[in-house]
Amino acid sequence: MFRRRGRRKGLNFYQRKKKISGNVVKEGMTYLFIVLAAMLVAFVFVFSIGLKTGIIGVSMEPELSNGQEVLVNRFIYKLTAPKKGDVIVFLPSGNQNTHYYVKRVVAKPQDRVVIRDGVLYVNDLPYTERELDKIADPGILSNELTLEKDEYFVIGDNINNSEDSRSGNIGPVKASSIVGKVWFHMAGEGTGVGFMD
Repeated sequence: MFRRRGRRKGLNFYQRKKKISGNVVKEGMTYLFIVLAAMLVAFVFVFSIGLKTGIIGVSMEPELSNGQEVLVNRFIYKLTAPKKGDVIVFLPSGNQNTHYYVKRVVAKPQDRVVIRDGVLYVNDLPYTERELDKIADPGILSNELTLEKDEYFVIGDNINNSEDSRSGNIGPVKASSIVGKVWFHMAGEGTGVGFMD
């Protein structure tokens, strides 16, 4: 009879422990660092942008249409002030119970604004940053207005179909009421996807 050499089958509680090489540990730590860094970047991105809102009405046509969604950068105005031409999101008079308004900044603090013969003037010069239709209703700008040190004057691109700073119930927008800058718009009816200019 031949005896079988080798280990017997069955449970063996005394198997030798496998050693983990230093390279495997180093590689694992590298992957963990990359994942944590990516999560941190994503968190900062979502926190600083973090707001998506919809356009209500036709006041920003043709660039932004009713129902279209936009992403708002809530962080940028912590570093810098709004500039002429920026499309901002704000709450009129800081009212938390209303929807977000989306309009374009046409005048900044301490600028003088008035509408004469259907033309918007900023500091006695016709507004030329964007082409505007002849303005039918000057609203509160039938008389010249000087903005205070924390106020911005905003209008809709579709100026004759816009409730904006010309309206007495909105007026100039205080810096504290500004939520952020529109930086990206989703596809909407008749529009594409893209960054705001």
